[in-house]
Amino acid sequence: MCEFPKNFLWGGAVAANQCEGAYKEDGKGLSIQDVLPRGIRGDRTAVPTEDNKKLIGIDFYHRYQEDIRLFAEMGFQVFRTSIAWSRIFPNGDEEEPNEKGLQFYDRLFDECHKYGMEPLVTISHYETPLYLAEHYNGWADRKLIQFYERYVRTLFERFGSKVKYWLTFNEINSVLHAPFMSGGIHTPAEKLTEQELYQAAHHELVASALATKIAHEIMPEAKIGCMILSMPMYPLTPSPDDMIQVMEEEHKNYFFGDVHVRGTYPGYMKRYFREQNIQIHFEPEDEEILKHTVDFVSFSYYMSVCATADKEKQKKGNGNLLGGVPNPTLEASQWGWQIDPKGLRYVLNMFYDRYQKPLFVVENGLGAVDLLIEDEHGNKTVEDDYRIQYLHDHLVQLREAIEDGVEVLGYTTWGCIDLVSASTAELKKRYGFIYVDRNDDGSGTLDRYKKKSFYWYKKVIQSNGRIL
Repeated sequence: MCEFPKNFLWGGAVAANQCEGAYKEDGKGLSIQDVLPRGIRGDRTAVPTEDNKKLIGIDFYHRYQEDIRLFAEMGFQVFRTSIAWSRIFPNGDEEEPNEKGLQFYDRLFDECHKYGMEPLVTISHYETPLYLAEHYNGWADRKLIQFYERYVRTLFERFGSKVKYWLTFNEINSVLHAPFMSGGIHTPAEKLTEQELYQAAHHELVASALATKIAHEIMPEAKIGCMILSMPMYPLTPSPDDMIQVMEEEHKNYFFGDVHVRGTYPGYMKRYFREQNIQIHFEPEDEEILKHTVDFVSFSYYMSVCATADKEKQKKGNGNLLGGVPNPTLEASQWGWQIDPKGLRYVLNMFYDRYQKPLFVVENGLGAVDLLIEDEHGNKTVEDDYRIQYLHDHLVQLREAIEDGVEVLGYTTWGCIDLVSASTAELKKRYGFIYVDRNDDGSGTLDRYKKKSFYWYKKVIQSNGRIL
C-alpha cells in the first residue's frame, strides 16, 4: 500500500478546558467551561459546581509530562492543544497577562519539543473567559476584538519561537448553533436573533483576520489557519429541490471558510442577509482587515448528514451540533453520530477544490463507552477494536483524498487521551488511545492505561500509513 507524504504530520488533539483541570490554580480566572453545562442556560449567577468534571479534567495541568511522554511513545509528530484564555488574562480585559499562566505553556511546549513534537495551538477553543460573557455578552460585543488582539499579541510574542502552527478559533461556524459555548454569548439562545448572531460572527471573523495579520508580522515563518466544523450534506433524494436545500445549508458553513480564505463576504451570504433583513455593521477598517487570509484550512470531521426540502422529513438526527437529516444508508455510533468514512474523502476534495489551500484534519474520532479489563499478562487495557476500525476506515479515505491530489498537512485524532465532554461534562464518552481512570461520579485514580488502539496507532505512524 502507498505511504502518506514524507512530511505528513501524525498526532492527536485535546482542548485545555477538557483536560487541564486546575481551574483556579496559579491565577487562572473562570471560563465559560467552568460553569457548563448549567451555564448554557444563561444563568447570570452561574458558578462552578461539583457535577462539572472539567474542574479537575484529567489533571493534565499536573500530569502533562507523563501524557506527552505517552504521545511520544506512539510517535506523535504534532500535538494539538489549546491555550486557556483565562489562564493568560483571568477576566479577559486586563492590561497585563498572568505570568504563571504563560509559564505553564512555556513548560508544555518545551516538553513537546523535547520529543520532537510540534505544538498545534488553538487560540480560542470554546473557553471564553466567563467575565467577558457576563459583562460584555461575549462576541456579541465588538470590544472583544480588542481583548482578543491583546491576547494574541501576548501569545505570539511569548511563544512565537516555540509554536509554528496556530488556529484562531475552534469550529468557528458553531457560534450559530451553540452561541454560549462557542462565542461566550450570555443571552439565552432562544432569545438571540439572527441579526445578533451574525454580527457576533462578524466580530469573530474580523478578530481572526486581525490575528492572522499580527501573526504574519510577528512570526513570518509560522502558519496560521482557520478551523471549521465540517459536516458534509447529501440530498436525501435525487430531487433538484433537495440539492438546492443542500447548497443552501452548506452555504452557512462554507461562509466562514470563504471569508477566511478569500477575505470578503460571498455573494450568497449577501443575498441571505438582504432577504432576512440582516444588516451587518462594518467599521471602516473591517474590509481591509478581512483581506488578511489564512495559510491553511483545518477542520473537524466526525459524520455526514442529509438535507431535504420536504418539511415532513426534516427530522434532526441525534447527537451532533449542526443537526441534519439522518442518512438511511449509514450506521451510527452509540451517540447517534452516523459513521461515514467516505465523507472525509468527499469533504477534503470539496474544501481543496474550493480553496486551493493546504488542509489539516485536526479532529476525527469515535466516542464510545470503553470497558477497562485485564489482559493475559495482568495489565489493564481496553479492547477497542471498534475504534481501530473507525480510524482505519477514515485514514484509508484520507489517503484516497491525497491520491486525488488534495494537499493535507496532517491528521490529529480527537481526544487522543480520554477527556471530559465540553457540552455535558461527562467522562463516559471516550475517544482516547489512553484510558484515564475517572468516571462520571467523580471516582477514579486518574491513572493512565494504554488501550489496544494505542499500539495500533503507533504502528500506523511508524509505517507512515503503509499498514492501513
